Amino acid sequence: MPDTSLAALVHAAAQRLAEAGVPDPLVDAELLAGHVLGRSRGEVQAAIIRGDAPGEEEATAIDAVVVRRAAREPLQHITGTAPFRHLELAVGPGVFVPRPETETVVQYAIDALLAAAEPEPIGIDLGTGSGAIALAMATEVPHARVFAAELSPEAYQWARRNTEGVANLTLVNEDLAHAFRDLAGTASVVISNPPYVPDAAIPRDPEVRLFDPAMALYGGEDGLDIVRILSTRGLELLRGGGLLVLEHGELQGEQIRSILAADGWRATATHRDLTLRDRVTTAVRP
Repeated sequence: MPDTSLAALVHAAAQRLAEAGVPDPLVDAELLAGHVLGRSRGEVQAAIIRGDAPGEEEATAIDAVVVRRAAREPLQHITGTAPFRHLELAVGPGVFVPRPETETVVQYAIDALLAAAEPEPIGIDLGTGSGAIALAMATEVPHARVFAAELSPEAYQWARRNTEGVANLTLVNEDLAHAFRDLAGTASVVISNPPYVPDAAIPRDPEVRLFDPAMALYGGEDGLDIVRILSTRGLELLRGGGLLVLEHGELQGEQIRSILAADGWRATATHRDLTLRDRVTTAVRP
């Protein structure tokens, strides 16, 4: 008689995901089981220890989501959510799934807002995608006024869903090259996680290559077309002494610092993420 325990189902799922090349197969297997069963990963692990066995319908549903993940559909598209700092964001087709490394990038913006002398410092997120960065700023610095722009109609709908009801956050469906001209010279922080993959550099991971929107990935021949626009927009939007924060690829820091220095920015610096890869460049408006 086949073993229908949750432990057996999760073990088989993890093995199937490993064979499909999924990077963290056991983690994903536990999260997928939790998604179907309405339980956290910790609760799934406890249920496995107890020897729980899901019903036939639940087992079939777990198998169905494992099939999707084995086809390299992003875990977050299947569950419909992505964690980001203290947030749980709604995500799906048409929007870039926020990455853990961006959690450290937004800290530079949050710290700058907290240190600002203004009673209501302004933070601007250009190309907000799911709204992750803007929402983190707005909720972690509640006395700040946060503005976010997203051009993609599909991504904008996800951002609107995630930011709905946040009183100190204004979201617009506009091109980052033109948004918020009425805020010129007022912002304490301008931050962006722009598309920075060179057009010819096809991402290795199927989750990125097949499911993340191209608008959120590709940034021109050298990947820095949008960075050049952001350098100009940052000078326009920031007050003197305001901070520009740009996420980028691990090999782009030096070139971005050169772009910013040529435009007149001060104190350009590139910082590493938790994996010790260059991930974010900051600069101060003169």
